[in-house]
Amino acid sequence: MHPHPLSLSSTYKTTQTKQKKHSQTKYFLMSGALLGLLTLAACSSIDLNSELPTVAKIVSPQQEQPLVWVTTEEQARWVEEQTREKLKGALTAERAVDVALLNNAGLQGRFAELGIGKADMEQAGRLPNPGFSFGKFSSGQEREIERSLHLNLVRLALFGQYRNIESQRLAQTRLAVANDVLVLSARTRRSFYETVAAAQALEYAQQVLKAAQASSELARRMENAGNFGALQRAREQSFYADAVQSSNRASNQFKAKQQQLLRLLGLPAQETRLTLPATLPELPASLQSPNEVKAVGLTRRLDVQGAQIAAQRTADILGLTKATRFITIAELGGVYDSSSEGSNKKGYELSVELPIFDSGEARLARAEAIYRQALSRVKEVSLNANSELTEALNNYQAAYELAKYQRDEIVPLRQRVAQENLLRYNGMLIGVFELLAETRLQINSVTAYIELLRDFWIAEADLQLALTGKPLLAFPSATSAASTTQPHTGPAGH
Repeated sequence: MHPHPLSLSSTYKTTQTKQKKHSQTKYFLMSGALLGLLTLAACSSIDLNSELPTVAKIVSPQQEQPLVWVTTEEQARWVEEQTREKLKGALTAERAVDVALLNNAGLQGRFAELGIGKADMEQAGRLPNPGFSFGKFSSGQEREIERSLHLNLVRLALFGQYRNIESQRLAQTRLAVANDVLVLSARTRRSFYETVAAAQALEYAQQVLKAAQASSELARRMENAGNFGALQRAREQSFYADAVQSSNRASNQFKAKQQQLLRLLGLPAQETRLTLPATLPELPASLQSPNEVKAVGLTRRLDVQGAQIAAQRTADILGLTKATRFITIAELGGVYDSSSEGSNKKGYELSVELPIFDSGEARLARAEAIYRQALSRVKEVSLNANSELTEALNNYQAAYELAKYQRDEIVPLRQRVAQENLLRYNGMLIGVFELLAETRLQINSVTAYIELLRDFWIAEADLQLALTGKPLLAFPSATSAASTTQPHTGPAGH
């Protein structure tokens, strides 16, 4: 919403006599001094990077990596050095986040919005440039010179309020960028855990493939020797074919997850410096207390704070709309005319818009509707934030219990069954195919635990994000436990 100008103008008409020239010189000096002051006021520099430390302070409870908006060659070299250092050795979730915050091009674009918001706020707090006009006229022996200087008095009277509105908009931008930093951190952690889990799943899929290949080859030889039926051989071949497909899927999944991680880290697709750890981090000994999480509540939610600031900004805009509802154009001009005829005129003129056809009702109704919309948005965001935090906490607790049960109950049981079957095989009570089948089930139970462990760390990253911003809440579906308990349907003898 832009105000119509309320202008102040002065007009002088002089002859080329000595007295008139003296008046002209004095007028030029006064006008030049005024223009010089206004020019100095408009030439102060703007530090576009000044808002980034504020964003860094907002996210500091969860992220210690310095935020850098790369605008110089020196900063680019520093980022490259930091990236090279953090990629040494096996990557961790925290170092992956640090690399992403340094290199992610999308985040760099979001940092630029801070500079845009800063410039907009400074622009709103500055007076518009004055207008100056000059005219020279002649009529016979008479010479007249006309000069006019205009200033926007409406902007002069309201520039503080406009600056306050843009300041609130900048505060919203700070919170939005801070939320983007936290979302990128959570997405990077999620991608890191998914990639490490995919690498582990690929390793176990290859182990299953080796066991299936050995079983299929043995079945082929036994069939050739006349000790194996066609149905038994077909079953082993079928399992081997399934194992080949599973291994291929696991390989493709790992490659896809690796590329997703590289994109988030801002690294090229052919990056060779990336070294993943051999395993995921183990489950923590205990969980965060639900009471502690609920005690934090919504006090740190950036989206709630942003919605509240937006509501206040629309309230201020509504106030301005009400103040300028009836009179949107008003011009005030001071007039001083002098000529060689000796007749001087002094005075002023006022021009206003008559609110006959447009009394501002539509503008006011629009501003009121926007304000009510902002209030509804605050309520919606607050309710959603509370629900999202509860959902993230439930996912976190459920993922922990699932992974812990798989680790403490199912995996040890499968190991015990495998050990018992090995003893039975050594005693010639079961055949090699039963032993290989049990080995595959044991590997499947470990693979299921890896996926459940991955789900827990993803849920943990979501919970941390839910405390400050809108979480991702894409709770991955874990491998069904049925795959670890399915009985083997192969041959019963050896």
